[in-house]
Amino acid sequence: MTGCTHAETIKLRHFENQRPFEGWGTSLCWWANRIGYSDELSEMAARAFFDEKDGLGMNIVRFNIGGGDDSTHHHITRTDSAMEGYAVNPVYDEAAGTYQWEWDWEKDAAQRNVLEKAIRQTDDRLIVELFSNSPPYFMTVSGCTSGNTNPNQDNLKADAYEAFARYLVGVAEHFEKEWNIPVQSLEPMNEPYTNYWKAFSPKQEGCRFSPGESQSRIILAVKEELNRNGMGHVVLPGTDETSLDTQMNAWYALSDDAKKAIDRIDVHTYQGAGRVPLSNLAFKQGKGLWMSEVDGGDTIGTGEMGAGLWLAQRVVDDMNGLQPSAWILWQVIDNHISAKGYLGNRDSGMVNVNGGYWGLSVADHDRTELIHTMKYYALGQFTRFIRPGDELLVSSGHSLAARNPEDGSLSVVYVNTNPGDASVELDLTEFGEKWNARVYRTSGGMADGEKWALCEETEVAGGTIAMNMKGNAVTTVVFVPAP
Repeated sequence: MTGCTHAETIKLRHFENQRPFEGWGTSLCWWANRIGYSDELSEMAARAFFDEKDGLGMNIVRFNIGGGDDSTHHHITRTDSAMEGYAVNPVYDEAAGTYQWEWDWEKDAAQRNVLEKAIRQTDDRLIVELFSNSPPYFMTVSGCTSGNTNPNQDNLKADAYEAFARYLVGVAEHFEKEWNIPVQSLEPMNEPYTNYWKAFSPKQEGCRFSPGESQSRIILAVKEELNRNGMGHVVLPGTDETSLDTQMNAWYALSDDAKKAIDRIDVHTYQGAGRVPLSNLAFKQGKGLWMSEVDGGDTIGTGEMGAGLWLAQRVVDDMNGLQPSAWILWQVIDNHISAKGYLGNRDSGMVNVNGGYWGLSVADHDRTELIHTMKYYALGQFTRFIRPGDELLVSSGHSLAARNPEDGSLSVVYVNTNPGDASVELDLTEFGEKWNARVYRTSGGMADGEKWALCEETEVAGGTIAMNMKGNAVTTVVFVPAP
């Protein structure tokens, strides 16, 4: 054992409270909106991100119900984030405060193309959540789906709450009844209590809903519309704040009726530190809990593993602190390569693989291929081995562990962000003392690094097992009970 930077003992044991683990996922916007024109790229993506054997094995998607901006607006300059809405030819009676529109179900065909291929890749086991970044433009104060002209003010018109709920539920109903796509959940808000969303933004759609009355009102409007349309089986989450601490405050500001209407708390972990308090709150309130979005352009250490190690540590922190039923990345593809661009805008190009970047992979539209970074393989060390239905276990600040209740196997993912090896003792006495162990590892770079490499297969006996964990690497050890 040489170059060890630290040593620790990890005793695996059951959590006092336990949520059923539903799986791993990604939002489809905006990358599916960008690549969905190509059946070939869409098929590649379905295999790379949703195939259990050769890909990441994700089983959850968050499908964005686009608001759809005014057709005269051309301020969004990203090639992927100009989302189409299904409501066309709107008629607004200001005196009566009523909204009518026609439906165009040919809109957003690109995102749906990727969704349908992902469903087939998972043999119809895909969990689908629909979510909204903004109401349609004609329901907004500013007339723009990127936000209010004052980003500190709400953008849904005061008389449009019921109309917006009707729009969202109408889409969910069409998904189920016409396209035969089961909808698990419907989220009407995305990072609602921020000043990120401003009219004529070059980036994306967004809408502010202030905590308390505004958030409560849209939650209750959607709940009522779901029940009215025979869609009461659809889970209603809230409120998808960007910060853990903001999410706590937003929950307490909801009306009692809105709290009852919410089935699950969805939260992003971009900011805040209150993972354990929020987890405890959800347990106390009898609500489910999803970590529904995060990513970032950060690194831990240097080299190609830097971005992957940052993401791996984020997974460990989120899963151990929140104990969510699901962990969902923002976008698996954030960068695109294309000489001609798209819709009159230029694509972002290849990422700096030695720095920080968003997403896991890059879509090369010129060569019709996906380029997988080491961040992709680092996340796969979790998603390929800890699977839906597994029981999360107490482990350590460097690791994530789970148990398969069907065969009794244990999976331990260890994140070593130091350059030197770590000396680790795994205490498995609570679960058995004789195991067949397989060690898989991701390290190095795209050209010649380890990518889910099977490094060792061995039999181990005794409740405590000593192991060396390579530096600047993510290692997964799968323990199968030996006869």
